[in-house]
Amino acid sequence: MSPESIMTLGRQALELTIMISAPLLLTALGVGLLISIFQAATQINEMTLSFIPKLLAMVLVLVVSGPWMIGLMVDYIRRLFSGIPGMVG
Repeated sequence: MSPESIMTLGRQALELTIMISAPLLLTALGVGLLISIFQAATQINEMTLSFIPKLLAMVLVLVVSGPWMIGLMVDYIRRLFSGIPGMVG
C-alpha cells in the first residue's frame, strides 16, 4: 500500500465527513443565529429558548437529508471494502 493511496483514503474520508456533517451544523448555526437575534431584540435570556428550536430543526434536517447521508456512507464503505484486495496484494 503506497503513501499516496493512504492519503487518498484519508482525504476522501474527511470530505465525506464534511459533506455529512455540513447540513446539521449549518442548520444549528442558522437557527442559533436567528434565536440569538430574537433574544437580543427582546432581551429574553432563556437557554431553553435556544436549545429546543435548534433540536427540532436538526431533527427535521436529519429526517430530510438522512437517506442522502446514508447513501454517501454506504457508497464510501462499499468502495473501501472493494478496494481491500488491491491494497493488500
